[in-house]
Amino acid sequence: MNLELGRVAETKIFLRTCSAGVLCVLLAGCAESDSSRLDASKEANVGAPQNASLIEFETDVPQLREHMLRPNFWQQRLVDDSLRFNTEEIQSLNTKSFDIDSNLNNLDQLPGTLPGQQVTKLVDQVSRPASSPRYRVDGSLFSEEDYAVLDANVQRSVIPDQVPVRWGLVVSRGSMRSYPTDTRVLKNPGDMDLDRFQETGVFPGQRLAILHESADGEWWFAVNYHYAAWLPKRVVAMGERAAINQWHRQSPRLTVTGAKVRTNYNPVDPRTSEVVLDMGTSLPLLSAAEVGHNVNGQNPHASHIVALPVRNAEGELEFEPTLIGRAQDVTTGLLEYRPSLVLQQAFKFLGERYGWGHDYNGRDCTGFVGEVYKSFGILMPRNSGQQGKSDFAPTKRFAPEDHAARAEAIASLQVGDLIYIPGHVMMYIGEVDGEPYVIHDVTGLSYYQSDESLYRGTLSGVSVTPLSPMRLSKDKSYIDGIYAIKTII
Repeated sequence: MNLELGRVAETKIFLRTCSAGVLCVLLAGCAESDSSRLDASKEANVGAPQNASLIEFETDVPQLREHMLRPNFWQQRLVDDSLRFNTEEIQSLNTKSFDIDSNLNNLDQLPGTLPGQQVTKLVDQVSRPASSPRYRVDGSLFSEEDYAVLDANVQRSVIPDQVPVRWGLVVSRGSMRSYPTDTRVLKNPGDMDLDRFQETGVFPGQRLAILHESADGEWWFAVNYHYAAWLPKRVVAMGERAAINQWHRQSPRLTVTGAKVRTNYNPVDPRTSEVVLDMGTSLPLLSAAEVGHNVNGQNPHASHIVALPVRNAEGELEFEPTLIGRAQDVTTGLLEYRPSLVLQQAFKFLGERYGWGHDYNGRDCTGFVGEVYKSFGILMPRNSGQQGKSDFAPTKRFAPEDHAARAEAIASLQVGDLIYIPGHVMMYIGEVDGEPYVIHDVTGLSYYQSDESLYRGTLSGVSVTPLSPMRLSKDKSYIDGIYAIKTII
């Protein structure tokens, strides 16, 4: 176990303009080749309803056609859809990852107390003033006095020499923050999509090691399996470590395989009513033999029964039998880890609004790939730089001058491979006419048009784009910026 979590800010490269390194695309000829048109004519209606839309598809994304936005277009192009890992092999992969990766925290090995200096160091890694100016939503400067107020709420001075570790479970989707505050802070006035105090999201059922409390009594400083930051107490239920671990290991389990699902409406207990569960959330299954044939006024025969963690009035942990309809996008156990299902899972997020650090009830580039792979049980570091530099899976790495090596690696990409450039990660989904395509959660769109003028647009969501035309700048392509390609196998 290692709690030396790297500072998030160094990986926070916001992809918006060409000068900052956004999705810059150079059109290498917009006209479709004959084979492209043939592919389109044969495949354009694959999986489409008979009464197709009468609205003509139009996009400013180059080399993209409407049928490329359907997962079965890419699934049918697979040459090999064999099982990559079974459940035992995935568990072995995770065990190895936690052993070798300092950005992953093995909570099972966490001692009962931690040195106060270590806790203070963790707090200082996220709760520190930015090196450049920050602004409030109203455009006013976030001042030194504002930071002083936040530091007072952090109350480092009361961290004891030995910190007893307390334990909790997340009971509803929430945010981990740099400071114990909901105040949104921006890098530039009007740049509303990037809250610089937003670190990551937490989801129901995630275990937390609680290390510190804010002065106002509203926030915990906590560690989960891949992060350490502040989160509001209202999304956490405190419990005994043994009970939490028993729940965590309980089997069989139900895994959320949709982008989001909801528990059934419950008129009896609002704590379990229409709770949003994101992809990869895992909950223990219960049987009607255990809970009976009436769960909060509903017969459970057409639903799955799960043990949902909830928070009582005192903030303590309870587990309540909760129904999730069988029509919801869930699976017993984990999905089989094979390329066609990786594509299926990734496309379930297509069009979702980009959310920095899981803001906007969405996710960012690493949140996107992390949740996709979590539905197979595969756990990863949180940030793209941590992932790209990690050895948690077979990785090809490239120096800036390794042009031939990059070209060779791109030619041998496998569906689901993760492609890393500074501050961003993309997932390879296949190729058309020799052009590799990716799906990724990205903000900006910029490319040279046929008249060599620079087009600037926006994506701000999970999008399908070509890979090789993209540019980091006028003089550097995205491919030249690739420093790692990771195959999860």
